[in-house]
Amino acid sequence: MAASRNVTIADIARHVGMTNITVSRALNRPEMVRQATRERIEQAALELGYVPNAFARGLKRSDSRLIGVVTASLDNPFYAEMIKAISRHAKQHDYAIMLFDTDGDAHLESMAIDTLLSYQAAGIILSPVSDEPDYRPDYLPRLRASGIAVVQLDRTLHDSGFSAVVLDNLWAGERVARYLLTHAFACDRRTGDDRLLVVAGPEHSRITCERLEGIRDALAGQADGVAIDVLWGDYTLAPAAEAVGDYLKCHGVPRAIFGLNQLITLGALKALQQAGIAWDQTRVIGIDRLPYLDIFDITVPCVVHDGYHAGAQALEQLLAQMRDPQAASRTLTVRGELLT
Repeated sequence: MAASRNVTIADIARHVGMTNITVSRALNRPEMVRQATRERIEQAALELGYVPNAFARGLKRSDSRLIGVVTASLDNPFYAEMIKAISRHAKQHDYAIMLFDTDGDAHLESMAIDTLLSYQAAGIILSPVSDEPDYRPDYLPRLRASGIAVVQLDRTLHDSGFSAVVLDNLWAGERVARYLLTHAFACDRRTGDDRLLVVAGPEHSRITCERLEGIRDALAGQADGVAIDVLWGDYTLAPAAEAVGDYLKCHGVPRAIFGLNQLITLGALKALQQAGIAWDQTRVIGIDRLPYLDIFDITVPCVVHDGYHAGAQALEQLLAQMRDPQAASRTLTVRGELLT
């Protein structure tokens, strides 16, 4: 039997040749069932894709007014902007939001997806914990088989087939590199000491790879002698600050520092401050807006994406998919702008 969100206790009972009562006890009161029987039933439930229904038995998916939002981190203000848009637009269409912050934990992400399936959510907006090609979460077959509308936001699961709203990461990298060619590497060249430090996310992250590709493409043939040093990280502040601090101790101050997201860029600024290095001794540039820096008379050029617009686009795309489950999946790309 193919996995389905509509698999019932009766389906499992037929599959294992037992009564509904035995199966129900094994799944809900396992202490009342022999271990060998319980293990057989649990294995059958896993194979069939059974997910317990948290709502009443008679609730149909078409009646659900619930949209799930699963995000890897609420620490990132960019994600907060996207979620704000999703919530506001969902209310306008009479949908409620169930929000899960997985905090970068794959197990919590899997639990969130199963919870939304059990609640028979009308749709899911998903920003997974990883966008690396080898990340294949265990819930993916269940999610595909469920037929639920899914739209990925910013991060995407490799080759998942789901619709998505993503950022134009290649363009962002190119735009930053062109800015640096004009403002950092085109004047006062220090022979042999032209280094661009890129403080990145995970090495195999799609977002990281695309932004790095944009940088390298723009610099190729335009900035001979410029070395690109890359520090791999996880898109959060503390590891970025530590990594940049260690780099400064070993290699000194580079000509420019590029943070691949807001938290990374703030981590780089923190490292400079802790090392007693004035922020204007190197060119710092980032992706995502850095609010409140003007309070400290600091200006950091940034490629800014409209997070609210991206979130609204994801919600609208999800609603369209919910209205027409047979519609082909599509990917929308949001391009940013450089603010100096």
